[in-house]
Amino acid sequence: MKKIVNQLFPFIKKFKKHVFFNVFFNSLYALFSALAFISLIPMLNVLFDKTAKVTTAPVYTNILGLKKYGEELLYFKVGSYLDNGNAQMALFITIVIVISTFLLKNLFGYLALQHVMYLRNGVLTDLRKNIYDKIISLPLSFYSKRQKGDVMARVLGDINEMQNSFFIVLELIVREPLTIVFSLIFMFTFSWKLTLFVLFFIPVAGLIISRIGKTLKSQSFEAQQESGKLISTVEETLTGLKIVKSYNSESLFKIKFNNFADKILKLSNSIGVKNNLAGPLSEVLGIVTIAVLLWYGGKLVLIDKVIESTSFISFMGLAYAILTPAKAISKASYRVKNGMAAADRVFEILHHDNQMIDAPNAKELGDFTDKIDIDNISFKYNDDLVLKNFSISVLKGKTIALVGQSGSGKSTIANLLTRFYDVNEGSIKIDGSDIKTVTKKSLRSLMGLVTQDSILFNDTIKNNILIGKPDATEEDILEALKIANAWEFVKDLPEGMDTNVGDAGNNFSGGQKQRLSIARAVIKNPPIMILDEATSALDTESERLVQVALENMMKNRTSIVIAHRLSTIQNADEIIVMNKGEITEQGKHQELLDKEGIYKNLVTMQSFQ
Repeated sequence: MKKIVNQLFPFIKKFKKHVFFNVFFNSLYALFSALAFISLIPMLNVLFDKTAKVTTAPVYTNILGLKKYGEELLYFKVGSYLDNGNAQMALFITIVIVISTFLLKNLFGYLALQHVMYLRNGVLTDLRKNIYDKIISLPLSFYSKRQKGDVMARVLGDINEMQNSFFIVLELIVREPLTIVFSLIFMFTFSWKLTLFVLFFIPVAGLIISRIGKTLKSQSFEAQQESGKLISTVEETLTGLKIVKSYNSESLFKIKFNNFADKILKLSNSIGVKNNLAGPLSEVLGIVTIAVLLWYGGKLVLIDKVIESTSFISFMGLAYAILTPAKAISKASYRVKNGMAAADRVFEILHHDNQMIDAPNAKELGDFTDKIDIDNISFKYNDDLVLKNFSISVLKGKTIALVGQSGSGKSTIANLLTRFYDVNEGSIKIDGSDIKTVTKKSLRSLMGLVTQDSILFNDTIKNNILIGKPDATEEDILEALKIANAWEFVKDLPEGMDTNVGDAGNNFSGGQKQRLSIARAVIKNPPIMILDEATSALDTESERLVQVALENMMKNRTSIVIAHRLSTIQNADEIIVMNKGEITEQGKHQELLDKEGIYKNLVTMQSFQ
């Protein structure tokens, strides 16, 4: 608990005003909760004709005698009405006192809840913003080892669980304990013997309840992990629904989903049994306490006559005022354990060490003026090297093509150039500056990336293109669409640029999506273009249209083209042939054909496809 509170403290600090007022109003609520039952005594005394006789008006002396002064003043007023035969007015005064006390108690309770609401909602909103910032800032390597559904479950489900349960701790540490403390203080003024009876049962109840809830946090943590897997299964199913249906694999995915659902059911039932036990258990222990009080208190009232019957009734009310928050604490402690498990999962991401942050003295890259140097780099995603001692130099304005079979390391070059990953050995320099020593923002501002997968967001065409340049004008967007060879179909749409592309751009064909992706890169107008197999997933007609768009975009730019279809890179200034992470051949198209090596074999194989 202490660890979680310490982690939440920076978020809570911003809302310290609401913390103060919550504690202040909860303290008043606790005080008036106890006073509410004390205020019953004058009314009961009037009803049972046991009002203390005070014949002279009391005199206020100092604050230490305030309680005595208040009691004597009340009994003096009530007694005078009773002596004059006006019992109704005496009863009215005592009833007004009771109503006022309960009214103030509930007013302060309401104000305390208002401030804890502002605190809870503010802290959780900041948590959501921070975790989203963290998700965006973490490198791609972080997500290669995790399921997207699990990350989504932490952002959505776990933070909601914290909202629903963890912030009850404010009530635990302020309102309920203070209610118990104030009630005990007043109870001791009635009878220390009866009070000790109550105090004996509270630790016993707490011990029993805590032993039952000992495993609750670990079970909650496991249930939340399984929920993440469940969300991942749904996300994967929806993403690959065509594959699932075409392979008649619905039953396979149903089994997978049902297994996770059954695990969650089993864990949820186990957690629920313990949660549901908290209420009845504390209720039974409370009844036992009340029974003992009635037996022993009845003896003190009826036989020993050491306590007034009206005072005993108020004492029972105070005992109830203790048992109610004690019961609330026992219930809330179970829910807090759920919240702690959720908080652990949220803070695991928030505190994850980002290995790819900008260096402390990172500088800004200016315009690209000279060349890109990839110098003797080696890289591995896991254990095996994907690139081995790889070196090339790309002069400004030149087009370099990387070709080779799948798995030869071509796309890895794009990942390293954009610094999605860092090299294990060697260096990548732009105009002589190692990309590890410059800010990622300035590095990526020099680059435009078009990938094989045309990634579009569920928004309008216009807003998708504006990602490349948020301050672009409508004329800029129109020009980018024309260069990308996309205006030909966009202009015929009923809503034009304001047409929604649908989920992942699925309202358009592969070629149309790719041309919109190119338009997004064009409007950014970067000096360096990286094309990662931008046409490999297209049919012949779409490839021709996209290729024209790419050629338009590559004019007067430095381009690194990663190609699967060799027909798209024959005019490159230099072609690099890769095999198993190493350069095997390099040169122009005709030079490589004349060598009759790997490149010619690749061209020959594609000619017969």
